[in-house]
Amino acid sequence: MPEKLGFLLPDCRPIPPTNVPLAIPSIISDSVLKRKISRLNAGEPPRFMDLFAGCGGISLGFASAGFELVASVELDKWAAESHSANLINALHGTHLSAHQKPRDITVEDPASIFRDYGLVGSVDDYVDVLVGGPPCQAFARVGRAKLRYDALRRNEGDAQIAHLVDSRVNLWERYLYFVRETKPLALLLENVPDILNHGGKNVVESIAGQLCSLGYLVNYTLLNASWFGVPQARERMFLVGVHQALERDPFFPAPTHYFELPSGYASSRATALKLVRSRNPSNNNKPLPRPETAKAGQHYFQVREPSVDDGLPPTTTAGEALADLPPIFALELLKKGLLIRGRKDPSQKTFYASDIPTTDWSRLMRQWPNFGTEDVTTGHVIRYLPRDYKFFRLMGEGWSYPDIWRFVEDKRYQLLVKLWNGQDVDRSFIETKNKEIIKDWTIPYDPNKFPNKWGKLSHDKPANTLLAHLGKDSYSHIHYDDRQARTISVREAARLQSFPDGFVFHGSMNPAFNQIGNAVPPLLAYALAMTFRRILGCRKLPDLREGLLGITDRILARTINKGESN
Repeated sequence: MPEKLGFLLPDCRPIPPTNVPLAIPSIISDSVLKRKISRLNAGEPPRFMDLFAGCGGISLGFASAGFELVASVELDKWAAESHSANLINALHGTHLSAHQKPRDITVEDPASIFRDYGLVGSVDDYVDVLVGGPPCQAFARVGRAKLRYDALRRNEGDAQIAHLVDSRVNLWERYLYFVRETKPLALLLENVPDILNHGGKNVVESIAGQLCSLGYLVNYTLLNASWFGVPQARERMFLVGVHQALERDPFFPAPTHYFELPSGYASSRATALKLVRSRNPSNNNKPLPRPETAKAGQHYFQVREPSVDDGLPPTTTAGEALADLPPIFALELLKKGLLIRGRKDPSQKTFYASDIPTTDWSRLMRQWPNFGTEDVTTGHVIRYLPRDYKFFRLMGEGWSYPDIWRFVEDKRYQLLVKLWNGQDVDRSFIETKNKEIIKDWTIPYDPNKFPNKWGKLSHDKPANTLLAHLGKDSYSHIHYDDRQARTISVREAARLQSFPDGFVFHGSMNPAFNQIGNAVPPLLAYALAMTFRRILGCRKLPDLREGLLGITDRILARTINKGESN
């Protein structure tokens, strides 16, 4: 194992009045909570534990905001290795080899994990903030067809409701078990919006109710990553809980960027919030219900969608995000025999197209603290798709699969008409040519069944949501540059998800794509982590968004104020 050099953790000493230190209310009888508050007030960095950690999107955001990692739990081998490779220097424990082990959260508990990490003493002494995002596949509508298909293939009788009986649906109960065992001062839970309306049930309200019974004040909301500068219109549910002993209400960061979401996002949001809105009219100006009096439907917190009148900068576009990564001209490489089938290595090094960053986003990606790069990055590798490169070149920016399908159908028809209306030509030649045209100008998927199968980025807009399905194919995110005529590379996907260029991914190309698609964007996690610092009374830190992304202190200060009273 490499030597633990130490993450550059900023000082957490509280200084009034920006972030007011936590008083220890006289009502606290719990000695554990008192010790944690005293430790934070003494200037020690806040500690967090990451459940369902993946490759480390949330962890990177929190570590970059000055939090110290106690432990992480991740079942997937490659994701656990990536997490360890990138975040081992943010680790609190002494047994570094424990960090890279895949762990089954249904089998292990905090005591066994902490022992493995070399942490001694009481289990409930270590964690100030518990974070995590249980697997979302069973909740997400986009994954339900796959669950049904797999269940039908196995001849399961309940295949039509596979998303309701999937074993991952109740993993949030394991999250609550870790809450009870570790007694965090505050907590964060992330999932897809559809968890708010899963089979006619708002699962998050059930979670909130149980957290209230454990003494936490709870709010949840929907946040879009594009509102925080991430070049991706990714919508997710976030729940924040704060122990009532802190006498502070939970709140969320308000947007730092403006982007008008496409109509499809509005309809998906309306579906997800159907149960919330029917049971919970807006009550954001009312005091938050205390845990003992909270009722179902009272925990939703509306973060207002940013408007053009808010004076915020526009969000990062795909063109700005991918700037200074070298072009990969797929058709040219294919003709030269330089693009071949086979395993692609995400650790492969690539030189930048420019010596210095060319946009605010590329500066953030190349100079992110502890993950800075100089002249090279890694993972700029793409899929081998020889049949489809020519179709990618013909797609217009923003096109989806039905658009290119109609174009190809029309193109094939025109070629066939021209062939059969030609002068006297040998019939066998015509029949041979006819077969070639049909083979070369046919794409196989039904546009009615797969409307989102393909999607071409627009250079002047953020990308659509990156999903774990990137690990199967990358047709959903085709590069906007017609000349390159290809799907995005691993590094380009990482940039669209806000992973800095110095962040490495273990495994081959498919596991790397899967890790990226499953992750919480680190920049959004950072915005949340900076909010948690305020909740915990930690000292105000220099904000990397100000120095590297060009967000002014005026906007960041306004964000905090709006987030508290929104």
